[in-house]
Amino acid sequence: MAKKLRVGIVFGGKSGEHEVSLLSAASILKAIDRKKFDVVPIGITKEGRWLTAGDADNLLLGNGEAAKQLRAGDPYATTSAKVLNQGIPTLLAPEPAVLAPAEAKGQKLDVIFPVLHGTFGEDGTIQGLFELAGIAYVGSGVLGSSAGMDKDVMKKLFAQAKLPIVKHVTILRHEWESSPRKTIIKIEAALKYPVFVKPANLGSSVGISKAHNRKELGPALTEAAKFDRKIVIEHGVSGRKGEKARELEVAVLGNDSPQASVIGEIIPGKEFYDYEAKYLSEGSVPVIPAKLTAAETKQIRAMAVEAFKACDLSGLARVDFLMEPDGKRRIYLNEVNTLPGFTQISMYPKLWEATGLKYRDLITRLIELAVERQTEKERNSYSRD
Repeated sequence: MAKKLRVGIVFGGKSGEHEVSLLSAASILKAIDRKKFDVVPIGITKEGRWLTAGDADNLLLGNGEAAKQLRAGDPYATTSAKVLNQGIPTLLAPEPAVLAPAEAKGQKLDVIFPVLHGTFGEDGTIQGLFELAGIAYVGSGVLGSSAGMDKDVMKKLFAQAKLPIVKHVTILRHEWESSPRKTIIKIEAALKYPVFVKPANLGSSVGISKAHNRKELGPALTEAAKFDRKIVIEHGVSGRKGEKARELEVAVLGNDSPQASVIGEIIPGKEFYDYEAKYLSEGSVPVIPAKLTAAETKQIRAMAVEAFKACDLSGLARVDFLMEPDGKRRIYLNEVNTLPGFTQISMYPKLWEATGLKYRDLITRLIELAVERQTEKERNSYSRD
């Protein structure tokens, strides 16, 4: 009988998507195949404290008492040392002495499954920790995660790969705050209204606004500037009579030979699919599969794979598109999401279920891909000896 892998499910985190992460993690913990995997829940509080065992369970259940009772200066409870106790090499511990070999014996984690949406979990930061630890982990590496989070860099990679994207302008928060009038003139010279204003480095549509005119543009820039020093302003895609763009999504799975799922469409309950429409309000309707021609379906799925490769992604990604609602029905690549929502009703798992891969099997496949990728990396030499 094959050895059961010990999988650490990391959730929570300091980002604005903390609560979404808890929902994803709870769903994975409920569905993961316990015959194949021993599971260790690892929570990170909004203050950045790492928790395991009962404390992690309390965080998952919304009980913050365990986190509040932790001693502020205790490295064993307030840093990654708690996770290091599960077998990640001791050189990363702030105080290696807290890790006794007897405690770690037989407790090594084989794979990390990070379910950390947004900042500090999806942007390459925690992936760097896993790389230094030499442990297999689900999802993209440092470069792919960083590129997938930064909408400005992402679009440059898409353009280099000759993938169609909407016209856009990138500005810095410093530009807006020091020269607001000059910045607005710069944007209006390049783009026509309506425009979408987005923080370059944030997920789940946090901080995104739609501006129909100059009066709305200023507040939209100020809102986006709360969340990042870099702001992306995009030309809005719409029909001739102002009809909303169709919002299409594809789930991609794999490492060096990724595959695309069937295509889904989101019909937002609001003017666009923002954070509230995704998680708080009712009315947004998923359509799987999306109603498209065979040629459009083939084109979008191929573009999804190319976008995955352009950003050097691994494991999983949801790739989002915009389609003109009438006329030429032109298709634009919008963005990739390297750690999309992962509840059983999230689009990424639903798209794969519609393609023929069940939720539990999808979790297993992602863990297998993590192991495959780590095995491939271990072929690399890091010295000439």
